[in-house]
Parts: sequence; structure tokens; C-alpha cells
Amino acid sequence: MDRWKGRVALVTGASVGIGAAVAKELVRCGMTVVGCARNVDKIQKLAEECKSAGHSGVLVPIKCDLTKEEEILAMFATIKAQHKGVDVCINNAGLSHPDPLISGKTSSWRNILDVNVLALSICTREAYQSMKERNVDDGHIIHINSVVGHYVPKIPELHFYTGTKYAVTALTEGLRQELLEAKSHIRATCISPGVVDTEFGERLYSNDPEKYAALFSQHKNLSGLDVAGAVLYALGAPPHMQIGDIVLRPVEQQV
Repeated sequence: MDRWKGRVALVTGASVGIGAAVAKELVRCGMTVVGCARNVDKIQKLAEECKSAGHSGVLVPIKCDLTKEEEILAMFATIKAQHKGVDVCINNAGLSHPDPLISGKTSSWRNILDVNVLALSICTREAYQSMKERNVDDGHIIHINSVVGHYVPKIPELHFYTGTKYAVTALTEGLRQELLEAKSHIRATCISPGVVDTEFGERLYSNDPEKYAALFSQHKNLSGLDVAGAVLYALGAPPHMQIGDIVLRPVEQQV
């Protein structure tokens, strides 16, 4: 990770869970990390924790609603003005609603699509353009995917979310192909964790705590730090090595 010291990473959805763990680890490794979320209070607190811990990097909170393209573009303009641009983009932000395919609300599906697919794609485009205009040829774009980007679970309320994660799998491979065609050495990776102890499940099943407990308390789950470790592994791999996908599961998770 030494070659990333002093360089700039964007982490979306950095206020809690996986995003917060990834941001903190990158700061510990000496990077300047721009962490975005709609509510930056938690990121500000995390930034203070990083400073108190003596980490060599710095965490810069920025407010951004990823469902609004104009806010994403404004965020990248701010990063350009203050830090010249991004060298690493971690597309972590993601969400779901308990809305099955045969009875779900269109508004819920649209919200999931806006964050999980469109915002990820916009951030990817803007990150690549930022790297290209500065002749950064060793950057890295990492999508935080999911194991359900590779199989369809028998959980109806997760089926639309699963569709968006299948899209992330395809978008990562498509990005790799486009970068190869452009003769770029910028790398594209997706990291696909299984069940992780974050606020995701609690929010998804806020109206059905019993189902939340049944689905998320079956075994020892992964932590945000586990996923952050996979991010560091991908970033720390030799520049000539392309890591397409890292799948992480609790040892007791069946699929």
C-alpha cells in the first residue's frame, strides 16, 4: 500500500458500515480519503477518530445525495478544485427496500436502481475522466458488490436488489473491457461479500425484526473490516495484476 500514500480516494456511502470501515483503513494507510454521504456528521466524527488515532492520512467529509447527478458532478468538481482529482474510486453506497417483483413499489425500485447502478456508473465515469485528464494510468475503481450479484436467493424482497447487483457484476467486467480497449492500466475490481454486520439488514427489515433476526443471526457474519481488508488486498496487488472479483462469505453461509 506504500505507493498509495498521499493519493486521493473517493469512498461513497462512507458514513456507516462497510464504507466507514474502508475509509478508515485507507486513511490509516496514508491516503487522502473523500468520504461522501447525505449526512456527513458521522463522517466528520470518523475523521476526528482517525486524527486522534494518529493515522497518516486524512478523511475529508463531503455531502452528496447520490440519487442526484448534479450533486455527484458538484462533488467531483470540489474534489478537483481541492485535491486535483481521484486516483481510487470505491463505489460502496448501496441500498434495498423490501419490495418483491410481483408486488413492489416502483418508487422503491427506482431508488434502488438510482443508487446501486446509476450512481455507481456516474461515479465510475467521472473517476475515469479525472484520472485520464491528469494522465493517471495506475488508478483503481472498486465496486462493492454482493454474493447475490452471482446467484438469486429465495428471498422475494431482495430480488430487485439482486438484479442490481447482477448489473454491478456485468458493469465491472464491461469496465475492464473498455479500459483494456483504451489501453489503460487503470484496474477494475468488484468485491462481493455475503452477510455483513451493518445497518443494511436492520434498515431493510425495520418493520419485521423477527425476519431480520432469522436471516442475519444464523451464523457469525462478516464485519466491515473484513471487507475493508479485501479492498486493501486488491489495491495492494502488483500493478500488473487484475483482480476481477473477490467473493467473501461467512464460513457457515450455505450459498
